[in-house]
Amino acid sequence: MPYAFVNSALSLDIADRGRLESTIMKILKRPAEINAFLSLLKRRASGAEGVEASVKKVLFDVKADGDRAVLRYTREFDSLKLKDIRLKPADIVKHADKADKKVIRSLETSARRIRAFHEMQKEESWSFSEGDTILGQIIRPLERVGVYVPGGKASYPSTVLMNVIPAQVAGVREIAVCVPTPRNEINPYVMAAIKMLGVKEVYRIGGAQAVGAMAYGTRSIGRVDKIVGPGNIYVATAKRLVFGEVDIDMIAGPSEVLIIADGKADPVFIAADLLSQAEHDELASSVLITDSTMLAQAVVRELDSQLSKLKRRSIAETSIGNYGAVIVTKDIRRAVRIANDIAPEHLEIVTENPFDLLPVIRNAGAIFLGPWTPEPLGDYAAGPNHTLPTGGTARFFSPLGVYDFVKRSSLLSFSRDGFRKLAKTVMTLSDVEGLTAHGNTIKVRHEKD
Repeated sequence: MPYAFVNSALSLDIADRGRLESTIMKILKRPAEINAFLSLLKRRASGAEGVEASVKKVLFDVKADGDRAVLRYTREFDSLKLKDIRLKPADIVKHADKADKKVIRSLETSARRIRAFHEMQKEESWSFSEGDTILGQIIRPLERVGVYVPGGKASYPSTVLMNVIPAQVAGVREIAVCVPTPRNEINPYVMAAIKMLGVKEVYRIGGAQAVGAMAYGTRSIGRVDKIVGPGNIYVATAKRLVFGEVDIDMIAGPSEVLIIADGKADPVFIAADLLSQAEHDELASSVLITDSTMLAQAVVRELDSQLSKLKRRSIAETSIGNYGAVIVTKDIRRAVRIANDIAPEHLEIVTENPFDLLPVIRNAGAIFLGPWTPEPLGDYAAGPNHTLPTGGTARFFSPLGVYDFVKRSSLLSFSRDGFRKLAKTVMTLSDVEGLTAHGNTIKVRHEKD
């Protein structure tokens, strides 16, 4: 069983440890080993350095040659020779109509819930007065946003919903979607989600060339203000490199779940939830932290059983073996401390009273409370956004939301009396900083007052 069982409690007696060693592949007993595993989780989102040179070349070519470079790289990377990179609205409808009606109904349910949740995030402009002085903040939507959606055989209509809906709620006027169609494979479910949301501007390109086209603009694709959406390491690296030319949502790494569970948790549920992330890709991480040795052993056995039934067993097995762990702590408080240090993308709390732990959870992209709130609910239909910070960045990043698609402008208006009240303060501070022209703007007004 390629699953690491990590014992951080240092409180089990020798007999207990001996029994554990007979049921698992390895036990990491010392705190140093645990720290090494945690460091491994932090490093796994890196690795873009090896592809950075090739991505830089693609971006340079797209900036210089526009559509010609985009078409050339699409032919090279996607085995697709295109004359027109834009998908006609009639073609969107044609492919969307191939989607199973049951799936359409599920997408509609998800879309309603996602829209309702994100409507609660809308911000309003505000201002206040101090005599004749007015100060405030103006909230305006971004003008134009680019959404990257993985394509081909992969089917990610949920990505369309999660990235387009908050932009629409924010009031973004123009939304351009880039979805690769390698070997001319156009996914009907992705098209169905696009049709459902009324997006008309869709381009059949992917990879770094799509990111470059959206960032710099070409004859066919107008430059956007922000690029959002997931992608492989080439897409993630390209987004990082164009940041500054345009805004981006975040640099998302491999998916991850961390589960805090006590001895009353159902090992079948826990194992299933761990594997739901492990099947994403070989770099995904699945971690259980518990204060129960019996639960830990039961989960390891259940993982072995459930792995054998997965279509993506090879991927899940590699993920579990390289980036999976079961950590046994002396108590749940220690589990919370480790979880806060990891700052996971998804945090499940499966304890007798999960809400009791909520006040001490500091770092997590999304928090799932109780045994009937598995992480995939959030992936598809609960309502909150599934674009979440990974690789420990939940310490300072937030989930994608309506707030990512607006910009804020400060508002200032001073009367003569308001100006007089602050004139000496501004002249004093500008003089201290040696910025005499700043002070002069106050002085010339003061002299005519």
